Amino acid sequence: MTARRPMTQRMIAERVGVSITTVSRVLNDRETEPGRWASSETVAAIMAAAREGGYRRNPHAASLRTSRSDLVGVLVPRLQDFVLATIYEGIDEAAAERGISTFVTNSLDRPELQRTRTQSMLDRRVDGLIFGDAHLDDPFLDEIAAQDVPFVLTSRRAGDHVAVTCDDLAGGRLVAEHLLSLGRRDVAILAGLPFASTGRERTQGLVDAFRAAGVEVPERRIVRNGFDATAGREAAERIFAEPPYPDAVFATNDFAAIGAMGVLRDKGLRIPDDVALVGYNDTPLAESITISLTTIRSPMHTMGRRALETLLDMLAGRTVASERLTPELVVRGSTVGR
Repeated sequence: MTARRPMTQRMIAERVGVSITTVSRVLNDRETEPGRWASSETVAAIMAAAREGGYRRNPHAASLRTSRSDLVGVLVPRLQDFVLATIYEGIDEAAAERGISTFVTNSLDRPELQRTRTQSMLDRRVDGLIFGDAHLDDPFLDEIAAQDVPFVLTSRRAGDHVAVTCDDLAGGRLVAEHLLSLGRRDVAILAGLPFASTGRERTQGLVDAFRAAGVEVPERRIVRNGFDATAGREAAERIFAEPPYPDAVFATNDFAAIGAMGVLRDKGLRIPDDVALVGYNDTPLAESITISLTTIRSPMHTMGRRALETLLDMLAGRTVASERLTPELVVRGSTVGR
């Protein structure tokens, strides 16, 4: 028998038809002045929904609201990753401007580490959390939300949790439009990790745009692997194991694209004459390698700043919403030559 999911403030807000901020204020002032935040009818409806749903106040979350530590915890897969390091710089910069301290830890994209290290952060009485390692279709973040712990996602999205990310669907579309404009219609995709929204949405954006242009991207042309150079090389080796070869490759991370370059060189294929190559994120290496890389510039630093600012708005009881920041296509030699 499946255990019933605990009632959360978000669920109460949806049932009653009010904001989660109103629910939080009413429930946290239940023994003092709940009526100062809402009408008596709304207060009664919130209390009834909480009682009927078996809502239990989370003492840790309550202590966060009443005793600030000015400390924010950040969880990322690997801080050695340039993209995540840049996002964290944005987080830490925005926090320092506001007199807040941050600390970061790595989950290595392993669910068991994500759980234990999140608990370690909560044990240090952080005011809130920023997750850069969200996994699609994993209940972990729902479990954290059920405890009324304030958090914001960045880099990756999951469910309906508040997130500040690049608009990766739009980024994938930009790549598709560029390749189609060059007459490239047989594209392979190094799609990254299957549980990461970044790889999935970047891939979907391209596939949808190609379909709208009357071109189907076959599943055999999509390889789901990691985002680093080694994973990119492995994925490209699978794609170029035997002809016919694609005339374009879209790697959902610059480092994966660099890994693919080695495979193309080993096969004697010329970039971009034989195969056009596109990356994602516009890391410093993209412009400095021998064949400069066409890529999508994502606003990594801004993403981190906005994630921290959104978390602080959440902690202050202000209404917050997810943001998708605008990507930009940067055209270089790997698709148009010198």
